[in-house]
Amino acid sequence: MTSSATPSSLIEFRDVHKAFGAKRILQGLTMEVGRQEVFFIIGTSGVGKSVTIKHLIGLLRVDQGEIHFDGERIDNLSEKHFYPVRKRIGMVFQHATLFDSMSLRENVALPLRKHQGLGTKEALAKSDELLERVHMGNFAHSSPATLSDGMKKRAAIARTLAMEPQVVLFDEPTTGLDPVNARRIDRLIRELSDDLGVTSIVVSHDLPSIFGIADRITFIYQGKAYKSGTRQDFEQSGDPIVRQFISGNSHGPMETPGF
Repeated sequence: MTSSATPSSLIEFRDVHKAFGAKRILQGLTMEVGRQEVFFIIGTSGVGKSVTIKHLIGLLRVDQGEIHFDGERIDNLSEKHFYPVRKRIGMVFQHATLFDSMSLRENVALPLRKHQGLGTKEALAKSDELLERVHMGNFAHSSPATLSDGMKKRAAIARTLAMEPQVVLFDEPTTGLDPVNARRIDRLIRELSDDLGVTSIVVSHDLPSIFGIADRITFIYQGKAYKSGTRQDFEQSGDPIVRQFISGNSHGPMETPGF
């Protein structure tokens, strides 16, 4: 990958460096994400996958390099000027972080009331629509405490969609889920791109997810984008480092079933 933008590029990382004390994590990361892509960032544990995406919403700041979003440089924005970016880039964290004291529809309605200024009735109606979008409409009145991890994850996605983001970041979305629920999450991520035009950036080491739904993939190794390409490029790669990563996972490529 080069650092120059293509017409379809939405996000660019240009020679990004990040260290925590003496530990250097990103050491010149350069990559591009296209519009409406399902884009996977892969690599071994501790290589900097989650660190990478946290830069996009200002949770971390680069030590060196640039990040561009929709033609605008964002790595140097002040906290105040980062707020509009956060409205356009949502994040689904590894843990759902829903409020057990609220029903699912109330959880999803919360950002609609707080950030979109909707009244309670209107926010709850929109919340019901979003829960239907993630195939959780039948559980709108349920408490998160009564639901499986996979169901909570889908509700968390609905809450993120409440802000109508252009980009959604997913941090290990299938970790800890059984295979059936993991594939449901995969299918949902794919739908967001195909049906809503959302750009999804997914941090994962789950091969069924990677080879099931990715449009393109970047493999981070030693702090850089070691290889970028389609899933077919990775499946057919003879590179020993890429092959070692793929063979080190216990599951191979598989189709994504329906709900």
